[in-house]
Amino acid sequence: MSEQILWNFLANEDALSMDNYAARGGYEAARKVVTSMTPEQIVQEVKQANLRGLGGAGFGTGIKWSFIPKNLNKPVYLAVNADEGEPGTFKDRYIMERTPHLLIEGIIICCYAVGSHRAYIYVRGEYDQSIARLEKAIAEAKEKGFLGEQVCGKPFKLEIFVHRGAGAYICGEETALLESLEGKKGFPRLKPPFPAVSGLWGCPTVINNVETLAYLPSIISKGGAWFASLGCEKNGGLRLFGVSGQVKKPGLYELPLGTTLRSIIYDYAGGIPGGHRLKCVVPGGLSAAVLTADEIDIRMDFDSLKAKGTMLGSAGVMVMDETVCMVRALYITMRFFAHESCGQCSPCREGTGWMEKVIARILGGVGRIEDLKTLAETAKYLSGTTICALAEGAAMPLASYVEKFYSEFEHHVRHKTCELKQELVHA
Repeated sequence: MSEQILWNFLANEDALSMDNYAARGGYEAARKVVTSMTPEQIVQEVKQANLRGLGGAGFGTGIKWSFIPKNLNKPVYLAVNADEGEPGTFKDRYIMERTPHLLIEGIIICCYAVGSHRAYIYVRGEYDQSIARLEKAIAEAKEKGFLGEQVCGKPFKLEIFVHRGAGAYICGEETALLESLEGKKGFPRLKPPFPAVSGLWGCPTVINNVETLAYLPSIISKGGAWFASLGCEKNGGLRLFGVSGQVKKPGLYELPLGTTLRSIIYDYAGGIPGGHRLKCVVPGGLSAAVLTADEIDIRMDFDSLKAKGTMLGSAGVMVMDETVCMVRALYITMRFFAHESCGQCSPCREGTGWMEKVIARILGGVGRIEDLKTLAETAKYLSGTTICALAEGAAMPLASYVEKFYSEFEHHVRHKTCELKQELVHA
């Protein structure tokens, strides 16, 4: 097993309380930045760490912070994306539930670096326990002097607020999240302006994912170069891979960026149960293009997967064996995207709904051979034609499932049956 950072806290329930977290070295990094580091030094350390956004986009965290303009005479905000709506993803929940103080310490470090005195944690509405534990931890941190009017006894003020979302997938998109925080409908915004210039209430805003912030204390404590050395080129450190589906040991694994997908499935998750063969893997949450069993000797980092036409995304690794009908899998996928489209952009609103109906027709045994061409063409039209990336997230699985498993779709159309002998679904 490789070196671990977050798992040292996640595996121990005693990290829940303020006193036990502090006894394990908690808040020492926050104290260090507030008492002995400049904001510029913190940003430089994070840049050196090659820490990338672990919510899905993979943008350089230190670079994102450096976009915040100076001397604008406007408040700067931090919005913590804890919405975690991507199917197949369950990492942030564990951080919030099992070690909420680690997230709070990361927030302190980020806010001090960018000059923010107010942070909002936007939590997925269904995460009741996460919200309860975060609110308790915030109260504890404030009582101990790590939040409030003077952080660590220094003239730096910081307040953290927990905001409950309403279960909308689209609010995981950063500008839709900002709209929701402002009390509006969660419609993504046109960019530019970008949130770093005009975000929450028109003020400069940093938006970071829970996991991204949770790695900051270790970076400050041990150095950016140390963290970078744990990963691979341009992909510093570790990350949490949420492995689900048809594996012997589904769960959460903290591994270096660059670990191969084969190793994650077979060395850590135990391989495929029941004597079945691997069929395919979704490497980064439902929005990622699928990889076949012949494509799993690939490094799990942002750049390697992008070069392969898919993405690391939220690192939600969903494993499917030979018993899975890919037509059914694609129908479930497109049904989700059609349901969660906010409806603001017509290509997404109409395209995802239309594709759901076409695939349902094929799955029900009444598809036409020309439907397969329609699916492939529509995937092209969905990409790059909308304000946010939801349509593109729908297009990636749509195109890859049909291309890589064309024979299954064709069998459904020509023979009006599933080649795996599964019952047809009349959706």
